[in-house]
Amino acid sequence: MSMAEINIIKAELTKTEHQEAVLKMVSAYAADPMGDGKPLSGSVRSRLIEGLLHHPTTLVFLATHGTEPCGIAVCFRGFSTFAAKPLINIHDFYVDPELRGRGIGRALLKRVECEARNTGCCKLTLEVQQNNSHAHSIYRKCGFAQTVLPADADGGGSLFMSKLLS
Repeated sequence: MSMAEINIIKAELTKTEHQEAVLKMVSAYAADPMGDGKPLSGSVRSRLIEGLLHHPTTLVFLATHGTEPCGIAVCFRGFSTFAAKPLINIHDFYVDPELRGRGIGRALLKRVECEARNTGCCKLTLEVQQNNSHAHSIYRKCGFAQTVLPADADGGGSLFMSKLLS
């Protein structure tokens, strides 16, 4: 497989084939050990596309090999109050394990960056598990680094934190 056989597209979530690809890729990511370790439940699968369609800042990019989806970047637009400019957060990022190491992840990240630059964003953000060394490697190669604010601070880097709500 050459990179010429890989296509990166901005998903149109009103198209059935794009919906199916998104569900396939997000479920595969959820089942991955770096995801939840189990596929999406039927309940989540039934609500996901509608939720993404109605979320006002959703951006989804799909990597395909021929007609088969092989990677995904689910992103959301945000806003940096410190820069007074938009940003894009890469919320979910996944490449089929059988096709990793072939440049698909880098191509997906390049496409997201292109979208960010074309829409005046000041940065891309993402979260990654500390033990996901493969993801750390690709992100570093593509220019990502742990955030430290202000840039000359001694306080360490930023941590992504969450609080689950029922």
